[in-house]
Amino acid sequence: LKGRTARLSQGDFKSEKVYDVSPLDVARQFEGAGIKRIHLVDLDGAKKGAIVNYPTLELIAGHTKLNINYSGGLHTDGDINKAFEFGAESITAATISVYNKDLFSSWIISYGREKIALGADSLQGVIRVGGWQKETKIKLLDHIEYFHQRGLKYIKTTDINRDGVLEGPAFELYADLIARFPDLRVFASGGVRSIDDIKKLQELGVYGVIFGRAYYEGKITNKDLERFLSA
Repeated sequence: LKGRTARLSQGDFKSEKVYDVSPLDVARQFEGAGIKRIHLVDLDGAKKGAIVNYPTLELIAGHTKLNINYSGGLHTDGDINKAFEFGAESITAATISVYNKDLFSSWIISYGREKIALGADSLQGVIRVGGWQKETKIKLLDHIEYFHQRGLKYIKTTDINRDGVLEGPAFELYADLIARFPDLRVFASGGVRSIDDIKKLQELGVYGVIFGRAYYEGKITNKDLERFLSA
């Protein structure tokens, strides 16, 4: 957010919390612990509806060897091309998948399944978009099914109730998704409190886990990550 490391709770910009560490320093800490990929969210971009924090993306891409999945404000081919130009390895898009399904579907084909992930974040099973500020009437499972039929491989999904509050991931949601879409690679996001939550998600069959606040506030440490990765 504005080039700084920040977290929101449940997508509420009034809950903004800025951490006294630069995005590049955070990225280097992750890289030092053995992490290979980070999920970089352009919160300004999500609010504006166009990519904003590409200088931060370029900085991290230029000073680390991390694979960067970029998200926030990706609504056009121009936005995606800009993300890739400034160093993204892949992107996650959410809002455009609601308002222009054909365009998002075309990205899966034109950029390839490895490059495009669907962000499908929900509140009580219903999709929210625009940095989670806007309600829709689209059910989460129906939304995923639509793009699953069109070749989707990666999905990042957050139970918004769990985001930024350290109350634990939505384990039942991820178990249901994996049972229904066994060939989808699911990234769990929201509510992660500790390395034990990550282990439990791994046991469920979740492909990857996105965490933020637990790391910034010392509940997940670099040593925790090193031990987990070495195992």
